[in-house]
Amino acid sequence: MFQENSSAVDGTRRDLLKIAGATVAGCCAMTMDVAGAEEVDGLGIVKGDWLVPAKGAETAPLKVDDIKVGAKPVLVFPFDLKEKKARNESRLNKLMLVRLDPADLSDEMKARSANGVVAYSAVCTHQGCDVTEYIAAEKALMCFCHFSKFNPADGTVVKGPASKSLPFVPLAEKDGLLIVAGGFSVKPGV
Repeated sequence: MFQENSSAVDGTRRDLLKIAGATVAGCCAMTMDVAGAEEVDGLGIVKGDWLVPAKGAETAPLKVDDIKVGAKPVLVFPFDLKEKKARNESRLNKLMLVRLDPADLSDEMKARSANGVVAYSAVCTHQGCDVTEYIAAEKALMCFCHFSKFNPADGTVVKGPASKSLPFVPLAEKDGLLIVAGGFSVKPGV
């Protein structure tokens, strides 16, 4: 009699575990669909966009001189000139600006920068937290969530757990303003 009840309970446990597993898988699939929809809604970066601070209501375009060499990264969103609003509907549009001495940049990165200002996705390639810090002593960008570090001169991983470089966005300078010169090098996010 005890074995019959035990096997009935085991069957119920298995059924509950199957239901729980299916529920978790379904939730993950829904989350992925929402994230995928966010990326293809035309909310991305467009050549010619200005760059404006990510925090606050400030919409004045940033100038090259607003970004200081060796300072903490400046988080920004592209600004749609036609609609007169920041493209902040998707956090995947958030960029991080860092200014480096142009002498420290490769010819390839100089071509992508605006007088030493480089732009990378602010979304860490490990688990999607924001990369917000600059460690001057190590000359490294850092994500505080899991302490991944990236080389500010090219976005490559200096120390994991991240395994992929930060996507970059080429910049240009026009009348002192920072202007988006093209789209992401690769899709941002994890």
